[in-house]
Amino acid sequence: MCDKDHFAESVAEYEARGLVTRRQFGVLLGAGVAMMLPGVANAQAVTEREVEIKTADGTADAYFVHPAAPAAAVLIWPDIFGLRPAMRTMGKRLAQSGYSVLVVNPFYRVGKPTATGATPIQQMLPFRKGMSPATDMADAKTFIAWLDAQPQVNKNRKVGVQGYCMGGPMSFHTASAVPGRIGAVASFHGGGLVGKDPATSPHTLAAATKASFLIAIAENDDKQAPNDKTVLKETFDKAKLTSEIEVYPAAHGWCPPDTQVYNEPAAEKAWGRLLALYGKALA
Repeated sequence: MCDKDHFAESVAEYEARGLVTRRQFGVLLGAGVAMMLPGVANAQAVTEREVEIKTADGTADAYFVHPAAPAAAVLIWPDIFGLRPAMRTMGKRLAQSGYSVLVVNPFYRVGKPTATGATPIQQMLPFRKGMSPATDMADAKTFIAWLDAQPQVNKNRKVGVQGYCMGGPMSFHTASAVPGRIGAVASFHGGGLVGKDPATSPHTLAAATKASFLIAIAENDDKQAPNDKTVLKETFDKAKLTSEIEVYPAAHGWCPPDTQVYNEPAAEKAWGRLLALYGKALA
């Protein structure tokens, strides 16, 4: 659900609630306020660096951040706006909670977009060129192998993967590509988790994994596809996989702090559920 019309509906709905106008949001973003996130209790000191990872199709740029001691690894797939300061901020916050985190540029085949959550989506769609479930899985294998080669990663612990918007199905693809390593999958306002064609729908891949799943759904996504949550629950139950599926009172795109529909209370609840998931599934 990352098309420009749907996101515009999300912004309009958010405005209708009187929470923030486009103009107010622009002022906040310009002042850097929208990039702020609540602090981490007992935050660990972390080291961060920009990295380049060789893939079958080129060189992917990414952000790697980790605590001092080897920790469970987490791969983050960004939303349609890609690797940017907001995603780095989220990755760093997760690392401060005790994880070695890799946030990737999923568009590296085409370039390095300089976007924020306020960038018009139509400007981002060309960056999707050449991406497919097959490229997602190939990249996932490469990124997980890169993480496992880092001394800051505890390879005795399972790996987590989380995605936002288009990153939701990409997280399912990752779990399917390396089922022996992925212990947890989290999707936040993921688009297209339940596709029209069962042969290619991301949700059908869950049965091939051994992961626990956290599915956080935006309320306007749920209104457009109210049966998806039922299909997902049935899929997880049939495969005997631990799962948590919830519709949040927030618009599509509510989690990253630089989007026009950022909803801090809902984002913090989702973040808390993410930490609970990783605390159990990656132990």
